[in-house]
Amino acid sequence: MTDASTLLRVPPGLRWSAATAAFQIEGARAADGRGRSIWDDFVDAPGRVRDGSSAEPGPDSYHRSAEDVALLRDLGVDRYRFSISWVRVQPEGRGAASAAGLAYYDRLVDDLLDAGITPFPTLYHWDLPVGLEADGGWLARDTATRFGEYAALVADRLGDRVAHWYTINEPVSTTLQGYGIGELAPGRQLLFDALPTVHHQLLAHGHAVAALRAHGAAAVGIVNNHTLVRPASDSEADRTAAGLYDLLHNRMFADPVLTGEYPDLSAFGMEMPVREGDLALISARPDFYGVNFYNPTTIAAAPVDAPVPFEPVATPGVEHTGFGELWPIDPPSLTAVLVDLHTRYGEALPPIVIGENGASFPEPDHATGVIDDERRIAYLAAHIGAVADAVDAGIDVEEYTVWSLLDNFEWADGFTQRFGLVHVDQTTSERTPKASFDWYRNLIASTK
Repeated sequence: MTDASTLLRVPPGLRWSAATAAFQIEGARAADGRGRSIWDDFVDAPGRVRDGSSAEPGPDSYHRSAEDVALLRDLGVDRYRFSISWVRVQPEGRGAASAAGLAYYDRLVDDLLDAGITPFPTLYHWDLPVGLEADGGWLARDTATRFGEYAALVADRLGDRVAHWYTINEPVSTTLQGYGIGELAPGRQLLFDALPTVHHQLLAHGHAVAALRAHGAAAVGIVNNHTLVRPASDSEADRTAAGLYDLLHNRMFADPVLTGEYPDLSAFGMEMPVREGDLALISARPDFYGVNFYNPTTIAAAPVDAPVPFEPVATPGVEHTGFGELWPIDPPSLTAVLVDLHTRYGEALPPIVIGENGASFPEPDHATGVIDDERRIAYLAAHIGAVADAVDAGIDVEEYTVWSLLDNFEWADGFTQRFGLVHVDQTTSERTPKASFDWYRNLIASTK
């Protein structure tokens, strides 16, 4: 096992965290009055999930959260990023809160605080109530209003003890994969007609910021997935395609939050459904800016008859994770993303929190001992070094978060991908820390 002391590039003063998300770890989809989300519909539809799994039992954290907290205490993290299930708190997406749902998160927050760990919840990690989806989902402006009401319900119950919040996780994934091409819930295939979902998610973020701050929140921010976009060649067609993809994946989500304006989207024949006051609400200065990073993206021009003008292709000359060639391993790309954000947004960019970073590699379904996941250790070490390089370049990065604490339900890939520091037998829910767990624990201890 790689010793943490061999990792020399550790940014001084960095806070350490690990992350999970509700639908991916909680299981118990019908327990205690929980409502249905778009992901319940997705996993129940034949052929949608690669291995036919339904997210149950998986880690079963709804019943075994005390085990998760014990792991986090042993790991020594400063914070725990988890998500709150909208449908567990507000089963229909409207109306009164569920007492049982709030009680679960109440206990989790108290257990974390008793363990000396700062709770850092995410209000929305993709589990939209099905009733709201039936009324238009993120294509409908009303969903943003409903989200603000949900945020206020959660803050009213937890805000006396929770001061740090993420609002919405990776709106780009919801827009492009959920509504654009249908790879994720709700499984729509609207292509560029999906773009109004960008504005309504960002508007929901703005409503949530206001609600959380009204309840005394100390730090609130959104977390976007960012990628370094490279053209597949120096041809004009590839460079143009890469620029369009960068606009869609990166700038369309960051610009409104950090500058109060959308970039020029005329190339997509689209104007956002902006009303007076929307951009002021969206761009209320966040206390931090969350960055999820996994890999760079290489883009080629698509064939002339393709429905979209760009095509992701393999990045040459690098290894890739268990997800395949479109998930290349290239740590300097993380440095480049952070430097680019700093260069593009300047003083408008608040301190950065790395909200997710990690890798999936093939591992057995059942653990007979500690899994020696050296490739994950190497991935994490190199990306922490990339953060250090960004800090040396003058970028303010406050926190680093490993995805994920646990092996979990990996959305449309089901239980076929394993990101965890902790192996989970998805049929028995038994947890077995991997070598990377010990490595991360030793690294954190070495910085204290």
